[in-house]
Amino acid sequence: MLLINFKAYAQSSGEKALEIAKTCEKVSKKLKKNIGIVPNCLDIVNVSGKTKIPVFSQGVSVFEPGAHTGSTTAFSLKRVGVKGVVLNHAENKIEKAILKKAIEISKQYKLKVLVCAKDIKEAAYIAKLSPDYIAIEPPELIGGKISVSTAKPEIISKGVKKIKSINRQIKVLVGAGVHNKEDVRKAISLGASGVFVASSVCKAKNKRKIIEELAGGLK
Repeated sequence: MLLINFKAYAQSSGEKALEIAKTCEKVSKKLKKNIGIVPNCLDIVNVSGKTKIPVFSQGVSVFEPGAHTGSTTAFSLKRVGVKGVVLNHAENKIEKAILKKAIEISKQYKLKVLVCAKDIKEAAYIAKLSPDYIAIEPPELIGGKISVSTAKPEIISKGVKKIKSINRQIKVLVGAGVHNKEDVRKAISLGASGVFVASSVCKAKNKRKIIEELAGGLK
């Protein structure tokens, strides 16, 4: 999978969010690659209703429907066509107890769960909670120009081995500084099942070009 996080960039918000989503859909169909997107919460309804590629939420509340002002429930996400959730990103870390509940309620509503880990130790803990995906992202490389597959290849190979030793069903994505096809290919060769990217796509002038470039690195 190529999973693209829109974060809260101006370049990937509002109508631009839908434009990127439509571009991803076209590239996915053309190259026959699995591409998913993670719009911000204000765009997720519009985007999920107008695209057929997997849409993930940037988070989820741990509550069932009810009197929970300011919450985004798994029930509501499922109702508008969202396919999964992203949890514990370096920019939005959550406590262990909350993370466990968030994974449980997401699975209850049949949402795919991707949990971010800053290192192998955190990834090992998360693997015991059985999410569908773990994204290994060293925080110091996020948004940078050097990819994790170049700067810290061992965190991918050792991380995949550790995660699979705990739960072989979990797929491992890698992120932080992923910019081109070679970054993706190297991550795949080290055992990853895909990449988790943001700024390399959202800040690009020619978004279709970079989406095709990254997707081309997938097996």
